[in-house]
Amino acid sequence: MQIDFPYRIGAEGRTATTSEEEHVRDLIEQVLFTAPGERVNRPSFGTGLLQMVFAPNSDVIATALQLTVQGALQQWLGDLIQVESVTAAAEDSTLRITVQYRLRRDGQSRTAELERRV
Repeated sequence: MQIDFPYRIGAEGRTATTSEEEHVRDLIEQVLFTAPGERVNRPSFGTGLLQMVFAPNSDVIATALQLTVQGALQQWLGDLIQVESVTAAAEDSTLRITVQYRLRRDGQSRTAELERRV
């Protein structure tokens, strides 16, 4: 069992825990939605993905975004996952990200669908 993210107190009055699979999904969310420079001792941690929502939409931007996200996930979570694909879509004030990945521990493919209002 792992500590759940975001941190909270569970129904038993103790730190809430989560499964290994959900923990990895939480880690993916942290990498994607953290801006570089936001973490004190890890200035390169994150993707800057939320800033891309306001960039003009084009194939070049979409490709750059995909490469940035894949690179960040490989850098920070490469020992846990192998990224297979990343898609991002901005609709109104919501950013939707889909990450298909394979857990290195068991080799099974999984999909994380994340969204954030900006």
